[in-house]
Amino acid sequence: MLKFALRNLLSRSLRSFLCLMGLTIAIAGMVGLFSIAGGLEETVSQTFGKISGIVAMQPGAPIPLFSRIPRSWGAEIEEIPGVSIVNSEIWSRVNIIEGKPVVSPPRFLFGTDLPTRLQLKKGIYRETIYEGRFLNLEDQGKLNTVISRQIAEQHQKQVGDQIEVNGQQMTIVGLYECGSILLDVAIILDIDVVRDITRFDPESVSCFYIEQSDDFKNDVIVKNIKDQFCDRELASWQPASLALANASQSNILKDFVDAIDQSLKGTSDQGAEKKQKSEKQSSSRKTPVVNAGNANTSEHPSALEVRAASDWGERLETFTADLDIFLGLMTGIGVLIAMLSIINTMLMSVMERIVDFGILKANGWSNRDVMLLITAESSLLGVTGGVLGCILGLGAIAIVNWKFASQVHLYASPGLLLFGVVFSTFLGIFGGLYPAWWTTRMTPIDAIRRG
Repeated sequence: MLKFALRNLLSRSLRSFLCLMGLTIAIAGMVGLFSIAGGLEETVSQTFGKISGIVAMQPGAPIPLFSRIPRSWGAEIEEIPGVSIVNSEIWSRVNIIEGKPVVSPPRFLFGTDLPTRLQLKKGIYRETIYEGRFLNLEDQGKLNTVISRQIAEQHQKQVGDQIEVNGQQMTIVGLYECGSILLDVAIILDIDVVRDITRFDPESVSCFYIEQSDDFKNDVIVKNIKDQFCDRELASWQPASLALANASQSNILKDFVDAIDQSLKGTSDQGAEKKQKSEKQSSSRKTPVVNAGNANTSEHPSALEVRAASDWGERLETFTADLDIFLGLMTGIGVLIAMLSIINTMLMSVMERIVDFGILKANGWSNRDVMLLITAESSLLGVTGGVLGCILGLGAIAIVNWKFASQVHLYASPGLLLFGVVFSTFLGIFGGLYPAWWTTRMTPIDAIRRG
């Protein structure tokens, strides 16, 4: 039956080829689109799988770059049971390297407290040095830096060379490579050096990296830290657009406009009254706001958001679940077109061979045999289209990962490829059902007469 079906497809090679290409492109598009979410999951899994510690930062901040917390809180965290090392970190965006603006991929100045960083049992950057050395205590206060392989290759630098970052000449003492686009973006220096370069608040840090004792689990330490700071007040981080919206809601803009209006009218008494009102509102606005969205087991929410590696993974799963819905909708368009193409191809093929089917039925073929033949033809298109689509998708993914290695990482898992082939096969089967059903409704005489 399969041999007979294959001969029928090859007898109409052009039409079969066009149908096959439509299905191949649809499956390749599906593999390519869903590899975006797969790449995110794999990147985060590889990245945070290497991070055994905990990060404490400002509530609401998506990453440490946007976080600001009191520097003095690090000493309190050190006294919490289960905490072994507390390493202060400062993160800042790099704007210019070697006189060229940095847009994509982003680069970051990473300032770390060297005495505590060197005490960590597991140091991601320290363990991935492949040339030169990591920073030591002698590098405190100096413009000595460790950079990633990507940055070094992009600017053609090696150990011992000078690199200009944000107008500062730094000496490269080591090169590292973590193998993750989320980690290979840092220019590592002593924390005080970064504080001076970026004019970072001397009483604040971006976050604390916390290494726990072996006898304590991450969940227990996270709860202990949150409970320790549940009675503190720290303004939650907000995007600039949301901050402006909140400012508008608190009538800041209205007060400003009214003040200008009163000034133009020359009503000094009312202006003084407005000023007093504005000062009262300003004093009320200076009251710190506690993030209500980070509640823990205590009565009050914690002033610190504490995340373990598993927390980052759960946040990504939520994001990729939403992303999968969008990608599924986009893929559905191509799949629908491919299925219509299969139905059209098989229906035209059936109509052209209507006399053949009538003769076959007159010679003893049953309706079941006819349906199997037509379904076998469409199934062959489905299987072949699925395999070719997966191969084409993998090729496109390899090219993208090679061309934009430092910017994006796509990944098509074996499960996704298997799903693509199976899904394409089912498309072929269902695409041939209607033409097959339409054929079986005719008697042999009707088929021959219509032909």
